[in-house]
Amino acid sequence: MSQTAIFWPMIALTFLIYCVYAVLMLRRRQAVLSGQASARDFKVPLKEPEASVATVRNLINLYELPMLFYVVCLALYAVNGATLLAVIIAWCFVAMRVAHTCVHITSNRLRLRQPIFVLGLILNGALWVMLALHLAVPPVI
Repeated sequence: MSQTAIFWPMIALTFLIYCVYAVLMLRRRQAVLSGQASARDFKVPLKEPEASVATVRNLINLYELPMLFYVVCLALYAVNGATLLAVIIAWCFVAMRVAHTCVHITSNRLRLRQPIFVLGLILNGALWVMLALHLAVPPVI
């Protein structure tokens, strides 16, 4: 397996972020068109319309834990540690972020969101453990 395979989950997660931006723009536009907000309300968005507030919060979430994901993926690539297992875990992390986003910007049910987030957190942590082990235990040739 090529080391560059670790980049595909990163690309997929970036695509998710762009999708959430699109949803946010559509929801804000709809809020303006329906009279729930004015364009001026978004200059300093202290008064975010209810229709878009969960989307904004989700977008913020996509710049928190996923930043650690990007860093660990790049580090695994840099040290030749992007194994098949690491790539599978990376894809599972992305799947958890997609699921988290779907729940967050639709029903926003915390009962569903929290376990999905925790599983993603564990998967991200597993990648960091894999990186640490790769650095601590040199591969046998």
